[in-house]
Amino acid sequence: MRTEFKNEAFVNFKEERNHELYEQALKKAEAELGKEYPLIIGGERITTDRTALSINPANHSQVIGIVSQADAQLAEKAIQVAAATFETWKRTDPNERARYLYRAAAILRRRKHEFSAIMTFEAGKTRVEADVETAEAIDFLEFYAREMQRLSLPQPLTASAEEENELYYIPLGVGIVIPPWNFPLAIMAGMTTAALVTGNTVVLKPASTTPVIAAKFMALLEEVGLPPGVVNYLPGPGGEVGDYLVDHPLTRFISFTGSRDVGLRINERAAKANPGQKWIKRVVAEMGGKDAIVVDSEADLDLAADMITMSAFGFSGQKCSACSRAIIHEDVYDTVLERVVERASQLKMTNPAHADANLGPVIDEKAYNKILEYIEIGKQEGRLVLGGSTGDSNGYFIEPTIFADVAADARISQEEIFGPVVAFTKAASFDEAIQIANGTDYGLTGAVISRNGANLEKARREYHVGNLYFNRKCTGALVGTHPFGGFNMSGTDSKAGGRDYLLLFTQGKLVSDRF
Repeated sequence: MRTEFKNEAFVNFKEERNHELYEQALKKAEAELGKEYPLIIGGERITTDRTALSINPANHSQVIGIVSQADAQLAEKAIQVAAATFETWKRTDPNERARYLYRAAAILRRRKHEFSAIMTFEAGKTRVEADVETAEAIDFLEFYAREMQRLSLPQPLTASAEEENELYYIPLGVGIVIPPWNFPLAIMAGMTTAALVTGNTVVLKPASTTPVIAAKFMALLEEVGLPPGVVNYLPGPGGEVGDYLVDHPLTRFISFTGSRDVGLRINERAAKANPGQKWIKRVVAEMGGKDAIVVDSEADLDLAADMITMSAFGFSGQKCSACSRAIIHEDVYDTVLERVVERASQLKMTNPAHADANLGPVIDEKAYNKILEYIEIGKQEGRLVLGGSTGDSNGYFIEPTIFADVAADARISQEEIFGPVVAFTKAASFDEAIQIANGTDYGLTGAVISRNGANLEKARREYHVGNLYFNRKCTGALVGTHPFGGFNMSGTDSKAGGRDYLLLFTQGKLVSDRF
């Protein structure tokens, strides 16, 4: 076993030297823009006639990569290759599987800025947001490697005088990994490596807007010597390729992070047993949130304003954990609102490649139009006190937007917008604030800012979310420290980055030997 797990340190961008290194990484990434990326099935690179462009959301004219697209026939090939590879990979020593992750983490650590810079171009991440994500990807690799080694040890059982009993955690089979675009390295790497380190094989269908960073990670897995066919890179249309993979009788599990509608569709399709299928497919899903920060009348109001601003507008609100609702006790409502408006108005929205960027673009035209539609809805449901407009027309820029005096049941209080929009709602009491916070279909993250210990204990009992934070922001879960996953329509509460997570990709086998 390695030394005890520790989270990867973030780069200090207050030091000019680190900005210089990042600039070098941006230049290197820019030199590779426009490259073609084939499918990879069993180590074979396959270029198809049908391709899709990955576009820089901060600059529509900049092509990040030209990515081959799979069809049903190639999806079938990927499944068959993964199934054949599983027969040998499942027998690979768990410590050997863990070592592939350790090696990948070491290389990723050395080339941290290189991977972060790709995300700045492809996902529109500022250098701080990109660096934090790359650190999280390293954490997933290091943490899951250790977890697999722990699970491979003899498991505690009640002793029997007449028998020798052993419990093993064995892999499931072929898994379909469908990661999101908003954390295209960290969550993609975490989902993929959790599946492979437990002895499963993977068909990785990357997000359509961020396939290049997934291709770069695939190259990293090849660099550390991961056997061909353990992970197969298969970008393609969700309605065609995604459905085919989910429905396939050889698919044993689907690991998904994305929208509620797509997650529910996957869960419904996976529940149907198709001809030739021998198992009930397992679905591991994280499906977004409508997260709220509750501010009590007894609270540090500057802290509250800082946490709301950071949680609502980090990565332009494009986090499933982002604060999209601020529920404020009426006694401090006006003060907190004023201070958040003041802080948010000072955020600089510009190309995320710039060192001084606080806010970049939203991911693509579809998201851009959807968010603008919600802003128009918000103008009917609340009082626009900040933003509401767009930025540089060369990219998908939307200003930090704040609506005040929004009803708890308003659409912008209930529906996931996934953009830089936050709705302020006034609560007459702390009890009402918690009731409002719980009054959505989601239950991913939430935060409470309060100096009142009794109210914090009440929130501990009654605020129904998977990740609840006191006197801090509702974003920024750390691997190993904040196992991440939510309730209700936020998913299956899979707790990524926690000690239970790898069990979702295994099944327990008990062997009893009577003497």
